[in-house]
Amino acid sequence: MMSNEIAYRLPNRAAYGGPAARKPAGRLEMPEPGLRGLRVLALEARRAKEIAALIRNYGGEPLVVPAMRELPLESNRAAFDFISALLRGEFDLAIFLTGVGVRDLLTIADKQGQREAFLTALRAVKVAARGPKALAALREIQVPVAAVAPEPCTWHEMLRAIEENVAPGLDGLRVAVQEYGAPGTELADALTARNARVATVPVYRWALPEDLQPLREAVLALTHGQIELVLFLNAVQAAHLFQVAARMGCEEMLRGGLQSTVIGSIGPSTSEELKRLGVSPDFEPPHPKMGFLVNEASKIAPDLLKRKRSAVGNHAPAPGESITAASSSATVPAELDDRRRQDFEFLHEIGSRMASADQFHEVLQRIVEFVSSVVQCDSCFIYVLEQDQLVLRASKNPHADVVDHLGLRLGQGITGWVAEHHEPVAIASQALRDPRFKMFKDLPEDLFEAFLSVPVLSRGKLVGVINLQHRQPYRHTREQVRLISTIGFLVGAEIERARLESENAELAQQLETRKALERAKAILQRDFSISEEEAHRMLHRESRQRRKPMREIAEAILLNDDLRRSRLQSSPPPEPPA
Repeated sequence: MMSNEIAYRLPNRAAYGGPAARKPAGRLEMPEPGLRGLRVLALEARRAKEIAALIRNYGGEPLVVPAMRELPLESNRAAFDFISALLRGEFDLAIFLTGVGVRDLLTIADKQGQREAFLTALRAVKVAARGPKALAALREIQVPVAAVAPEPCTWHEMLRAIEENVAPGLDGLRVAVQEYGAPGTELADALTARNARVATVPVYRWALPEDLQPLREAVLALTHGQIELVLFLNAVQAAHLFQVAARMGCEEMLRGGLQSTVIGSIGPSTSEELKRLGVSPDFEPPHPKMGFLVNEASKIAPDLLKRKRSAVGNHAPAPGESITAASSSATVPAELDDRRRQDFEFLHEIGSRMASADQFHEVLQRIVEFVSSVVQCDSCFIYVLEQDQLVLRASKNPHADVVDHLGLRLGQGITGWVAEHHEPVAIASQALRDPRFKMFKDLPEDLFEAFLSVPVLSRGKLVGVINLQHRQPYRHTREQVRLISTIGFLVGAEIERARLESENAELAQQLETRKALERAKAILQRDFSISEEEAHRMLHRESRQRRKPMREIAEAILLNDDLRRSRLQSSPPPEPPA
């Protein structure tokens, strides 16, 4: 029996430009298309074009999704304190983990007018660099480097390089560690365990992208087996992928999907983070670089994909293979085949309902019907965000008096809390006792026991909220919460489209009404020799007395004027006098 945790390493360095790989001069060698049409997900932002081109060169279909963005810290106090302490001579060793961190600290010192003093102080202490980028940045400013971590440049190699080249014991050594991205404690903890006095220096950090929709779509693609190969170029990418999956309520589904996906890790630090998240990477390249990662993937991914999907009994559709053919394979266990068929039917149903391009309220009513069929409930509401208010726009039960009229502020009630925090809430019983609950006298559903509320999002922005309620206590399963959350993600863009179309249609109607009123006022002014204000009052009076909208009165005036002009044009001219 083959293990689900498969790990590969290719020791042949010649494949990456070693002596055996050199070609005759003047001859251009194209890479073999080893990825053969595989769908490859890369969670990269800064070098998105480069990795997409690499994947295409090897025959793959790239899906490049940004998983992080670089942000300055809200306060640089720790960096200011480090510079001041360095100038006072309070450090024996400064460890730089990234080239960006070196340059950012120099920029901060420059803004304080202390650039030269900072460089002088830095050259007076021992300096260590983790890898070639930090080393290059330090050489740019002519700072001697006492220790450099060799590949794969993890904290283990960094610590060993310091012990070999700076101080074997580290006892009492005063050390500053420049952090990168999300704080990592392993190196600081190891130094502290050797009795060093450690201060960490955060200079910049990584945040989630502003637009989370591509990352959500990547999570859904992985959970449904639509990606054959995923490449992680750093630990933060992995952490952010699972952070978004947690917000969607589908962490376990993501782990399940990754069991049938080939997982490439750039190096040991990224692999450690993946394992912490419960995922076993399948391979690392011999050098922690993007080109080596894609090259290695091209050599092992096709065969490894077959072995992994065979091991977990997952026959997800191959590139170019139809869903029907893939899901009807006789080798797939019946329960897995049924589950996969239900998943595809679910996605097809969502797509077909949303593709009908109905009017706004029809779209919402379709969603209510579909959600109520997925989870049997006694009530289903859809609130839509309009300006800064959540407006009740659709209901499973008839509520003509409150639909389109009831509004909530963001943060008001459980619904407002879900909208404000973009997180689902599930309450099994006595929902009205929740401190966030708000009672509405016109809604008998407020007395129901169980309550599930999920946000509806589009491109990272709130569109609305879906609420499900049950008369009796009801514990929503984790699967149901994930399912309704997924529906919320899938229908968010369609609700927003339908709402905007409805608003545009309403604005068009208003414009037509205004044009009719203006023309009708002009006719009244001409026929009765009155002012524009008097003509408006005449229209308003007729509307009130006849109990008809002003537009109908205006259209009647326009029709009468058109008929009168038609009669005049068709009448024979009067005969001249004899």
